[in-house]
Amino acid sequence: MPTGVALRDVREQLFDAAERVLLRAGPQALTSRAVTDEAGVAKGVLHRHFADFDQFLTELVLDRIQRLLLHEPVLLSAVGTATVTENLTVALEEIFTPVAVTIVSLITFRDDLRARVRSARGTGGIPLLSEAGAMLREYLSAERDLGRLTPTADVDTLAPMLIGSAHLLYADRTALAVSPDALQRMVAAALSGVVRG
Repeated sequence: MPTGVALRDVREQLFDAAERVLLRAGPQALTSRAVTDEAGVAKGVLHRHFADFDQFLTELVLDRIQRLLLHEPVLLSAVGTATVTENLTVALEEIFTPVAVTIVSLITFRDDLRARVRSARGTGGIPLLSEAGAMLREYLSAERDLGRLTPTADVDTLAPMLIGSAHLLYADRTALAVSPDALQRMVAAALSGVVRG
């Protein structure tokens, strides 16, 4: 890259490049060289903005968690509208984007990364999936308070069950896309016995 040419939003450019590498080749292919090559920048650019590749990966995951959390107000605004099954189906489709699924693979693939993100967020579980589960728990609690779920609906169990089941549907990067019907059937089965009306 010629000297004197300013890079616009270098962090985002590098994050986007990392996602493209993940989507194309999986977590094992994600290296600092792969990221800078994909971004079309010199390797030193990454190290000018991050202390090391570990910090880069941590910041990437934290940034993507923040993006996921932007969906929470939208989901909560759906309380009392459509059906609970429909709302959760839409939410799960928004949670399990191809990028999110590859980020979860990366977190699972790298124990050290998982530990750093947990420490930064002060949470346990699998980062991104834990936050998604908390988001669904809030929504389910609000629907229960509204009376659209039975008073005994165990939202603390339902939320991670929905996340885990959806993750299993989406986890195979080489499979055909998950159909909305298959996802909705899974949600309906999980909610069987707790949805009113």
